[in-house]
Amino acid sequence: MKGWRIFVHSLRMVVDNIGTALRVSLVLYLVQAASQIATYLHADDAGPDGLPVQVIGLPALALVVLAVLASLWIAVAWHRFVLTGEEPRGWLPRWHGGEILGYFGRSILIALVIFLGMMISAIPVALIGAAVPGLAPVLVFGLVGLGGYLFFRLGLILPAAAVGEKLTLKQAWRATAEDDGAVVTLAMLVIGGSLLVELPALIDNSAGSIVNLVYGLVINWFATMIGISVLTSLYGHFVEKRPID
Repeated sequence: MKGWRIFVHSLRMVVDNIGTALRVSLVLYLVQAASQIATYLHADDAGPDGLPVQVIGLPALALVVLAVLASLWIAVAWHRFVLTGEEPRGWLPRWHGGEILGYFGRSILIALVIFLGMMISAIPVALIGAAVPGLAPVLVFGLVGLGGYLFFRLGLILPAAAVGEKLTLKQAWRATAEDDGAVVTLAMLVIGGSLLVELPALIDNSAGSIVNLVYGLVINWFATMIGISVLTSLYGHFVEKRPID
């Protein structure tokens, strides 16, 4: 199935270029994960009320802004590496401010469209779930799958933004319409894979353990890079008509 081939192709994209992937993302990913690391480092610090000390106020806002900026920078750099061959010269990729800003704006647009689609779909899901409670887990998974499906159908505008090309939501939808079954398969694979790799962390209750922290950081890095690679593969195949190995 093409959806499976796209997923494997995206996975190999990261594994076969692991050195470049690390140079593109490692420093920025550590910035992105700074809040998670800070929480671990202060896990044993308790405030006057006995609860763990939380990062709040301006420091928390700064960490959020840096995390968003770092994630956008990674995404644009990886798209550009795969689609144009642009490699980082050191441990930070080139800064493309206009493309990063465009990526951010289009991400918000996609999020709004997906939110609207899921809100509308949630109405019949809630009604059916109330009538047949046993179907509720399946319906919820289907709703999440719908979100993934919409994201991959519309998300082609993100790699386009990264390389400075104009692509509308309508054009992205039309481009993926030629094989939307592959997009459905891909959405299910990504969601199912994400749940599978998160199971060890869900089973282990020692949230403050170093093992849990390292596992989470490594898994989330791979998930981030593979997710960006999936979008890149979809854009390359459906828009640029590149073959999938």
